[in-house]
Amino acid sequence: MPESLLPWRYQSPFIKSWQIDASHLDHYNHVNNVAYLTQVEALAWAHSNSLGLQFSDYQSLNRAMVIKRHELDYHLPSHEGDNLQCATWIVSCDNKLTLKRHFQFICERRQKTVFEALTTFVCVSLDTGAPKRLPEPFKEIYGNACINPTFNCEAQRSFTL
Repeated sequence: MPESLLPWRYQSPFIKSWQIDASHLDHYNHVNNVAYLTQVEALAWAHSNSLGLQFSDYQSLNRAMVIKRHELDYHLPSHEGDNLQCATWIVSCDNKLTLKRHFQFICERRQKTVFEALTTFVCVSLDTGAPKRLPEPFKEIYGNACINPTFNCEAQRSFTL
């Protein structure tokens, strides 16, 4: 099925495929929660790279976007052989210190959302780890990629399908 026909929560997702293999499974024979977090991190970096921000930019600006909070919802189990379409969107960027990403993983076979997450990132100095304002390139790139500047995170805390 074309990715555009999947039941995405928002329009214009950034998408990567994830083929589940035995290395992603736990003792219950479904995808381990750590594997989902690993995929969330890889997807966030892939999206940032596609927007034009590389780790070398973070280094030259002496800034990083670090995770303050993950909210994770495991809707359905995924198993070996499943192919997940993994999407992310920047749903909030205050152009000061924080941004939020929403993640949604859909199982192609079932056409259902199996996992969602909302992650809050805070801008910090790479040197000290102290919070620092977003530099102009972050404001421009992440701010322009934000799908909804008036996103209400509290209204989205309970993901319904």
